[in-house]
Amino acid sequence: MSVLKEIKSPIKLEMDLFESKFKDSLKSNVSLLDRIMHYIIKRKGKQMRPMFVFLSAKLFGKFEENTYRSASMIELLHTATLVHDDVIDEANFRRGVFSINALWKNKIAVLVGDFLLSRGLLLAVKNKDYDLLEIMSTAVQDMSEGELLQIEKARGLDITEEVYFDIIRQKTATLIAACCASGANSVGQGKDVVEQMRLFGEKAGIAFQIKDDLFDYTQNPIIGKPTGIDIREQKITLPLIFTLNTVEKKLKKYIINIVKNYNKTDAKVEEVISLVKQNGGLEYAEEMMNNYHNDALEILANFKDNDAKKSLQLLLNYVVNRKK
Repeated sequence: MSVLKEIKSPIKLEMDLFESKFKDSLKSNVSLLDRIMHYIIKRKGKQMRPMFVFLSAKLFGKFEENTYRSASMIELLHTATLVHDDVIDEANFRRGVFSINALWKNKIAVLVGDFLLSRGLLLAVKNKDYDLLEIMSTAVQDMSEGELLQIEKARGLDITEEVYFDIIRQKTATLIAACCASGANSVGQGKDVVEQMRLFGEKAGIAFQIKDDLFDYTQNPIIGKPTGIDIREQKITLPLIFTLNTVEKKLKKYIINIVKNYNKTDAKVEEVISLVKQNGGLEYAEEMMNNYHNDALEILANFKDNDAKKSLQLLLNYVVNRKK
């Protein structure tokens, strides 16, 4: 059995039912929108976020109708941010297939993102899920602020480690935190437990993002070498921050000059990757990732043992051990 199948096993029936409920939440009276929604459903990924919602509910031995609404709202919100991100990044592909903006242009892609976001908000309002609405609205606010903070800091290439963690907490971790908080909230858990689960998701989300940042410096099986995409896009991530804080002043200026002025030159990008590796940037980032992973496991240890808890532990391990 694959790791993901094993993780899903306590919630397999719920995940299967969720598929049809999520499809229903995307229906519209506009045929263009329906065509685009069909395209979105066809290319969905691993659905890790709904898994976090369902397992966080099942951890408490229950499952309610609004657990499905929580997962649908998360998935609508997440999909909206992906569509908007592709417009912002001028990306023509996502997971190897054409992005919405590549096929239908930016104007339609922005409107599709807005439609998905409003669908998610309406789902909560119509069912009077006001706690869920607060959890989700906070996540949208955090994600927007995180993205803008990254853009602001990238201009001066002056991202400190503290700012880096602020950015990834808001940009990535806040949505996984919302998954876990809304899962616990959907089955009637009190504020203290919901906050514990939110914190668990935040730690898991930070570990997830550091792992993503490490992929940029590790071997890509298709091209046989690291991609260096973050460096090319002048994104300063943890391995590079550690290196800039560690090397002597002259070398630091040299690296910053490459990232500023030679970030499109393959040989120079590879040189930065080598310098990060030589100066312990990857080991440091891995150590920090493992710290957040362990913090999340410690929070989970406070809850009683069951199949959902085991799956959440497996999902955490998957986050830091995945190959892509």
